[in-house]
Amino acid sequence: MSQNNPQREEPTRSSQRPKKRKSLFRRIIKIAIWAFVILFILGAGLFTYYAATAPKITGEALSSDNSTKIYDSKNQVISRLGSQNRDYVKSNKIPDTLKNAVVSIEDRRFYKHHGVDPIRIMGAAIANVTGSSLGLQGGSTLTQQLVKLSVFSTAASDQTFKRKAQEAWLAIQVENKYSKSKILEFYINKVYMGNGVYGMQTAAEYYYNKTLTKLTLPQFAMLAGMPQSPTLYNPYKYPKYATQRRNEVIDAMVKNKAITSSQGQKAKNTSVKSGLAKTHTKTTSSERLNKYVDAYLKQTLIELNKRGFKPNSGLKVYTNLDLSAQKKLYKTSNSDPSIAYPSDRFQVGATMVNSKNGKVVAMQGSRKTKVAFGLNRAMQTGRSSGSTAKPIMDYGPAIQYLKYPTYQPVKDTPYVYPGTNKQVMDFDNKYQGTITMRKALVESRNIPALRTLENVGVPRAQKFLKNLGMPFDKELELQNGIGLYISSEQLAASYAAFANGGIYHKPYLIKKIVQANGETKNYKSKGKRAMSPYTAFMITDMLKGVMDSEDGSGTAAKTSGLYEAGKTGTTQYPSDYINQVPSDSSMDSWFSGYTKNYSLAIWTGYDHQFKANSYITQSQTTIAQQIYKNVMSYVSQDKPNTDWVKPADVASNGGNNYYVAGYPNAQTDNSSNQTTSGFTVDSSSSSDTVNGTVTSPRSEEGTTTSGTTSGSTSGSTQSGTSTQQPTGGSGSGTSGGGNSGSGTGGGDGDDTDTGGTTSSNQGTTNSGGTSDTGGNSNNSGNSTTTGGDTGNSGSTNSNTGATTGNNSTGSDNSGADASE
Repeated sequence: MSQNNPQREEPTRSSQRPKKRKSLFRRIIKIAIWAFVILFILGAGLFTYYAATAPKITGEALSSDNSTKIYDSKNQVISRLGSQNRDYVKSNKIPDTLKNAVVSIEDRRFYKHHGVDPIRIMGAAIANVTGSSLGLQGGSTLTQQLVKLSVFSTAASDQTFKRKAQEAWLAIQVENKYSKSKILEFYINKVYMGNGVYGMQTAAEYYYNKTLTKLTLPQFAMLAGMPQSPTLYNPYKYPKYATQRRNEVIDAMVKNKAITSSQGQKAKNTSVKSGLAKTHTKTTSSERLNKYVDAYLKQTLIELNKRGFKPNSGLKVYTNLDLSAQKKLYKTSNSDPSIAYPSDRFQVGATMVNSKNGKVVAMQGSRKTKVAFGLNRAMQTGRSSGSTAKPIMDYGPAIQYLKYPTYQPVKDTPYVYPGTNKQVMDFDNKYQGTITMRKALVESRNIPALRTLENVGVPRAQKFLKNLGMPFDKELELQNGIGLYISSEQLAASYAAFANGGIYHKPYLIKKIVQANGETKNYKSKGKRAMSPYTAFMITDMLKGVMDSEDGSGTAAKTSGLYEAGKTGTTQYPSDYINQVPSDSSMDSWFSGYTKNYSLAIWTGYDHQFKANSYITQSQTTIAQQIYKNVMSYVSQDKPNTDWVKPADVASNGGNNYYVAGYPNAQTDNSSNQTTSGFTVDSSSSSDTVNGTVTSPRSEEGTTTSGTTSGSTSGSTQSGTSTQQPTGGSGSGTSGGGNSGSGTGGGDGDDTDTGGTTSSNQGTTNSGGTSDTGGNSNNSGNSTTTGGDTGNSGSTNSNTGATTGNNSTGSDNSGADASE
């Protein structure tokens, strides 16, 4: 009997696939939902935490101006940037056209959200994913912007998720407490409008000499667009960008239906310069700056910016300024009757630092000028430092690396730069034979300094300079041993390391910044050992002689009874210009000195030294020393006056004949061309001379080698020569423009400030020297460089033959390491 057993059909693979796909899809959906829930919970928790730690916001903070206050070392306010440049205007006095313009360009959904706009945030998030530049700030409402301006730093480093969360939370609180009209009033009165002006009412008066109620549509649009970038959209300086921004505002108003298309087009056809004021009824911040602190304040703002802060963010900036010292420096530079300044064009650049910690306590950037925030000559690096370079590039490294004793024999004998035919001489066109290192430094002889540097080696000397905060972007050359392109701040800080036993502190002006939300950042300079204690002590001991020795070049700077040390420096005119000025003229005159408390470096000279009557006479080279003396004696009155104590690693074989412990013997001199052939020895030399004075042979009417008059007092003529007085240097640096040749230097104007010939040179020219190819193509014969300070009559020196063509990048001193 057959059974009807129908067989079960097995499901095919194709029928199973849809079920598996559905199951996988459900899993993915569940995972995504749970992930979203978890992320939402975490995000909400994090937002709650940030909100709980958000700073408080008050009506006073919302309505106050956003000025930054600058304090001196005694916490006294020395400047309020922008605080007096604002006229507060109430909402009922703000034209609707301006309100519409601001809302249209900044936050067109302003009247629809409650402080935070989710739609705007989503748009910003999408922009971030797609690589748009909108970024986090693209999601900020106008209320959030007001909060940020009122309680948060505008530093780029502070634009974090935490700040954005707190900003959003506070914006919601503001919306709950104040009306839209009031919030808009706060914003319009708070924003920075450039040129030291805060608030749009004040901006209307500054840019148009009108109140808000009298402005036109294109003028309203101009003001509404400026807060995004007040400098870039300045209609005076950048009318092209100002026009583009104004038109963006007009287009936004049309899109927001605040104005018609025809009104918008008519406004866009109006020149952005139409109605601009030629004179300003509102004073700018520069007109309110105290004349005493102008240069210091300018450098403070530069340092503030480098630390990531903006001055229009309600900061309290505490500086290291000693106002008493600053006033003394200002008055001495401008109106001291004991100093015979040759003219009001004669300029000064000076920096004083605390020797023990790097605090910049005073800075003078000019004299006899009413231009606020003008050229700060204390920070310029376009003028050669002359012989002030010798302690930091020649003799300091020689003691540090070669263990030179202070009585090391050094040769002041005929010298030619290795590999060239350029001969070096001093101001007196004489040689002193073999003398001690101490005598060479005290009297600022050039040839011994160059021979010493040759023995040390430029790379090691450059390493020594780097330890003193002076990195250079290119390798220096031998000629830089008698002239570096550095600022007075760099020089003062490097000499402070000598005063401080070899510990270098990077100079800085700002010690503390308090942000609008109360957050505080403290700063200090972390000292580092730049040299051994023996180097610092032995250099200091020799530099004392510059000021108190009978033959010292800096005796005019000496204060009786004060323990101090220092060095002079001057630079002379190039060979093709020397005939146009008196033979003993200089382009620059420096003095840098220090006590255990302070280090002060001073540059003096003319901005345009190639203009008529813009040279420094021999007697005027002591002006830098006189400024130093008057200021240093003043600030030292209430400070301990103690001498430097010989460290354990320094020994003596009698008197002030010091040497590095364990190294009493003189070191071998391996410098080049040491012959004295053709020269005679004068046995009447001073006792500090080892082999007598070697003098160059000359006829009764003066030696003639070919055509250019040297800067010596002997009246000898030399052709194809570049003459140099005591402390010249080489290299180039820019503090202005328009210099001939490929090297630049000197003042900030359009005059030539080159050390080589001002005609067509083939090599790099420098301030106070010749081109590094040996002069211009018309010169023949040897190129001679003369130099050396003139003792207590005032140093008159000049720069060497070749140049390095590079500046110290260390001039960019934005301060030191943050301690907290």
